[in-house]
Amino acid sequence: MMDVSGVGFPSKVPWKKMSAEELENQYCPSRWVVRLGAEEALRTYSQIGIEGLECNGAISAHRNLRLPATTRARATRKSLLHVPYGDGEGEKVDIYFPDESSEALPFFLFFHGGYWQSGSKDESAFMVHPLTAQGVAVVIVAYGIAPKGTLDHMVDQVTRSVAFVQKRYPSNKGIYLCGHSAGAHLAAMMLLADWTKHGVTPNLRGFFLVSGVFDLEPIVYTSQNVALQLTLEDAQRNSPQLKVAQAQPVDPTCRVLVVVGQFDSPEFHRQSWEFYQTLCQGEWKASFEELHDVDHFEIVENLTQKDNVLTQIILKTIFQ
Repeated sequence: MMDVSGVGFPSKVPWKKMSAEELENQYCPSRWVVRLGAEEALRTYSQIGIEGLECNGAISAHRNLRLPATTRARATRKSLLHVPYGDGEGEKVDIYFPDESSEALPFFLFFHGGYWQSGSKDESAFMVHPLTAQGVAVVIVAYGIAPKGTLDHMVDQVTRSVAFVQKRYPSNKGIYLCGHSAGAHLAAMMLLADWTKHGVTPNLRGFFLVSGVFDLEPIVYTSQNVALQLTLEDAQRNSPQLKVAQAQPVDPTCRVLVVVGQFDSPEFHRQSWEFYQTLCQGEWKASFEELHDVDHFEIVENLTQKDNVLTQIILKTIFQ
């Protein structure tokens, strides 16, 4: 296992010393599940609406992310489903509301994972119940995944989805962005967004970046890139790790929480810790959390629970 005790220094790029096999292993989260054997883990994920990450060629993504949570949310919460935020195919959001209607609400936007090539908003409503129960509107965002969609286009879509929510609900009490895995990357790219061309400055008050990838260069050399087709230039252009220290926060009080699971791979740990350190080098109000006893999948699955550590951190950040 790679030693990550010295991460955080630009001169140390441990992944470049890895064999192709080890690099593949590091960026395949299902191989780091410790609570179950691999086959049993995948079977369990399927039972609760999750298909684990199988890293064979381009087939490597979280699919059917806790479908029962979405079904339950749609059946029991006031919602606006499949609302278009753009003209493109799949450019839609689902909006779930608290019982007491008001446009002066905090809005929590969630961007799903799946290595930018699977997953959907229709399977990602994990946190709807615990957050709406406390007065938070939840917006689950769809974006055009690979191979049909390019990473540049996904970043543009996510940017437009945030601008859309601000324009539709201008009296919001704050917009909070949360992404898991690939979705954490897309959320992090919003730290760099140029809002002037969108005609609105969103009231961004917090970011929750969960088990993310922030430097995309290693991905270029894994099987994930079969679908993504990233060039080195594409990866560098879309790596917030390389740019965020020079970016200026629109609101210096906006909090950025970088979160990783105890059983995420060492490379996921390194990516999160280095991104946190880079945020600290800039003028961002950043914090870092390693969540005990969870893997890459549990960390987001557990957002269905109101007493979950991350659920509580999110609520405390919103209502501080």
